[in-house]
Amino acid sequence: QVQLVESGGGLVQAGGSLRLSCTASGRTFSTYAMGWFRQTPGKEREFVSAITRSGSSTSYADSVKGRFTISRDNAKSTVYLQMNSLKPEDTAVYYCAAKTYGSPWAPSSIDYWGQGTQVTVSS
Repeated sequence: QVQLVESGGGLVQAGGSLRLSCTASGRTFSTYAMGWFRQTPGKEREFVSAITRSGSSTSYADSVKGRFTISRDNAKSTVYLQMNSLKPEDTAVYYCAAKTYGSPWAPSSIDYWGQGTQVTVSS
């Protein structure tokens, strides 16, 4: 079992920045690829960003590319999402996700989810 706890959400004005953190406990953090999803009411959970087990490779949704940066610290069992130049359309509940190697970044393939943290961007 892996427990994921997110922090760092909040209210920010458009153009501002936030950094989300997700700390894992339980099984070895470095054996999991980590990612972030987000969800707004009435919509499906959507992929935001992911990072490989070693941190050597990252991927981003087109909507956040160039504005968000994912990173991880395996010694601290923590993954981060630095969000810059935030827009009102980034408003959502952000979820940390862990999955085993090789499966796609789709909600159905995620092994563990965090509880979510609210990000609200005002215009």
